Amino acid sequence: MITIPYLTALTTYFSYGLLFAFGQLRDFFRKFIDWWKASNLQGYAPICLGLEDFYIRRLYLRIQDCFGRPISSPPDAWFDVVERVSNDNNKTLKRTTKVSRCLNLGSYNYLGFAAADEYCTPRVTVTLKRYSASTCSTRVEGGTTALHIEVEDVVADFVGKPAAMVTGMGYVTNSAILPVLVRHGGLIISDSLNHNSIVNGARGSGATIRVFQHNTPSHLEKVLREHIADGQPRTHRPWKKIIVVVEGIYSMEGELCKLPEIVSICKKYKAYVYLDEAHSIGAVGKTGKGVCELLGVDTADVDIMMGTFTKSFGSCGGYIAGSKELIKYLKYTCPAHLYATSISPPAAQQIISAIKVILGEDGSSRGAKKLAQIRENSNYFWSELQKMGFEVLGDNDSPVMPIMLYNPAKIPAFSRECLKRNVAVVTVAFPATPLLLARARICISAAHTREDMVKALEVISRVGDMVGIKYFPAEPKKTQLEEGTKKID
Repeated sequence: MITIPYLTALTTYFSYGLLFAFGQLRDFFRKFIDWWKASNLQGYAPICLGLEDFYIRRLYLRIQDCFGRPISSPPDAWFDVVERVSNDNNKTLKRTTKVSRCLNLGSYNYLGFAAADEYCTPRVTVTLKRYSASTCSTRVEGGTTALHIEVEDVVADFVGKPAAMVTGMGYVTNSAILPVLVRHGGLIISDSLNHNSIVNGARGSGATIRVFQHNTPSHLEKVLREHIADGQPRTHRPWKKIIVVVEGIYSMEGELCKLPEIVSICKKYKAYVYLDEAHSIGAVGKTGKGVCELLGVDTADVDIMMGTFTKSFGSCGGYIAGSKELIKYLKYTCPAHLYATSISPPAAQQIISAIKVILGEDGSSRGAKKLAQIRENSNYFWSELQKMGFEVLGDNDSPVMPIMLYNPAKIPAFSRECLKRNVAVVTVAFPATPLLLARARICISAAHTREDMVKALEVISRVGDMVGIKYFPAEPKKTQLEEGTKKID
């Protein structure tokens, strides 16, 4: 867990308090102005009441130019960011015809498949001509092609499970499948920092939900032991089933799950393990097979494996992998399979082709080189940021590395100053993170060269000094960029 310095917490609270006070003051005077205006509601209640959109109106709109920036090129190592202008103090933004060529540190393009690929792109193009862009149907009606069957077989083999089911959207994979897996009378024990899709899926299940401290196996065991002893609320009957839900790499922290310890505890207490590998599948492990391969965990010990194709594979959708009995049950009951349009055939072909490249089945060693490059880039960038004095979260081999900003004024300052220097970063704040823990989330790609890394570090270091987010003393300057410069020479 993040320990925020006392002074930083105090100034952050003060900044948010100031914004809240001025926002309330503006709302107070706005009521008098609106009182004189004729109401056009015609008897309807306001669809957005005062405090319901207060955060959007008084905080988010001030800095909305830092979010949702449109691009006009593939999200490769470098991409074109469309410039926007505002004539009403950021309430609305208008796109211009100008673009800025920026270094991309925000996309989930971990293996570089988001841009044109010599193996994947021709096959996707052929598939588009043969099947069109969409099946326009669900999997149980007319939406299953030979590609859908093939992609499920390829994914199951890749992750080391007997069977798999694919869906058209990664978020829905969690939010639609968890309510089918466990219902009233069941217990879901979730990591406190799990993704919103897991949170919503658990809430929609009707099961009892408990959380354990982030990535803390000892607390997980305590929660399991207490709730197994107590049983269901009121009746104290045994739980129908218990599922422990964790992520391979936590998307806002960049930390690797302590999977071996968690699996061991779940075995001890006969609880199922649900592993979300959205950010880890394809990106970590010797052959890209995720945290199980990286941490030496047998996939047979993980009951349900979930992942998405939007990160390492340059496509869309998600998957669930498990036993044949589980997948058969999900195909009969899961709304994402029964009612949603099936994954686009070109997207399915992209997944198949990307996995073949990763495994070397395209007849080249490009997949192995991509995996080595993402690992080298991630470890180099993460270590250099730490040497500069930034508070950086994450782990070795993780391509996700958040830089802590904390203060709300530093969110737009860091984002805008980096953009001025042609480096595009993603800043994340409340409600995606706790109020005090705003951050810039850096995502590294195998498509980045060492020159790209050095440029990004130089810009981030300069902006970090300007904004004041180097919370730790930096190492001597000679150790920061010399190694990268020597390798370039």
